[in-house]
Amino acid sequence: MSAESVVGIGAGAVGFDPAYERGGTGSGSDLPTTDMVLNIGPQHPATHGVLRLRLTLDGERIVGCEPIIGYMHRGAEKLFEVRDYRQIIVLANRHDWLSAFSNELGVVMGVERMMGLEVPVRAVWMRTLLAELNRVLNHLMFLGSYPLELGAITPVFYAFRERETIQSVLEELSGGRMHYMFNRVGGLKEDLPYGWLGRTAAASKAVRERLPDIENLVLGNEIFRARTVGVGRLSPELIASYGVTGPIARASGVDADLRRDEPYLAYDELLRDGVLRVVTRSEGDCYARFALLLDQVKISLDLVDACLDRLASMPAGPVNVRLPKILKVPEGQTYTWTENPLGINGYYLVSRGDKTPWRLKLRSASFNNISVLPEMLPNTIVADMIAILGSMFFVVGDIDK
Repeated sequence: MSAESVVGIGAGAVGFDPAYERGGTGSGSDLPTTDMVLNIGPQHPATHGVLRLRLTLDGERIVGCEPIIGYMHRGAEKLFEVRDYRQIIVLANRHDWLSAFSNELGVVMGVERMMGLEVPVRAVWMRTLLAELNRVLNHLMFLGSYPLELGAITPVFYAFRERETIQSVLEELSGGRMHYMFNRVGGLKEDLPYGWLGRTAAASKAVRERLPDIENLVLGNEIFRARTVGVGRLSPELIASYGVTGPIARASGVDADLRRDEPYLAYDELLRDGVLRVVTRSEGDCYARFALLLDQVKISLDLVDACLDRLASMPAGPVNVRLPKILKVPEGQTYTWTENPLGINGYYLVSRGDKTPWRLKLRSASFNNISVLPEMLPNTIVADMIAILGSMFFVVGDIDK
């Protein structure tokens, strides 16, 4: 007669009752087992792009994680070296396809610094306005898609309704829905269409009034809270070690934001006026990261309204600087960084005095955000891995560049 072993594989009520341990309890949990290697990806509905995670499992508990990247690598940095300074803008806005305007901004600011260009005041305020509208679009995507990854279908429809409201005015201005190509070295492509300020103010007001729909639908939901509260805690020490920035860092209590700490565009004036605020949360879990995005959307809408008021009171004027047909940047190097929606983006530009950059190195926020996963996932269960992965707010193109 053969012996029979009974092992625990997990509790159905995980997260609702503190008596239950995530990943199962019982005498079977200490039996010797053989680790299993599980591939999540390279295509999976819980990833924003083509990412592969190689998980080592002991039962359903993760004991090791290896992110495997590169499936979307398109060699953007090498392509920069054979494109002139006007052409690289169209490449730079694509690595994080949810933050196209912000990606363009870092490149043109670096080139302008090297050339000693002073951008017209009107263009500075327009850039600030468009950067914050782009931030709202980015955050709304994650506010809708993250609950979807946890099984909640409804919030994505609310989030996309608000995205369409903002996208309609950006599309009217630039002609693009995702890749705007509206920045130019020395300013912007063109001035605002007639009546656009009023339509954008109406769009901002509509999104602000309807934002509580998403907040009430998700944050108070007991299933969402069970899947996110206390899950995937990220300490400030790990954030510092891996260079994690942006909303993820601020959700763990790291009070850092380049718009305030090293102001660019019109952020210094918005800071003095009390419009720009930096919000943080201390919990550092999946719930805090989601809630912080909602907080940041509200602040970005405040910044949008302040920029609209300033532009409405500003006399007509130029929005760009007249430049030669063939644009050459003086020999030298510079490092520019911006507070992109997903975190700090850095642009290291080296010029040899030609019409193309000798080197343009990108420091993308998503790469650091995903690099910390091997520290976060061990000792969690597979179901929680999906919740943690979605809350790290990354775009795989931004990782692979």
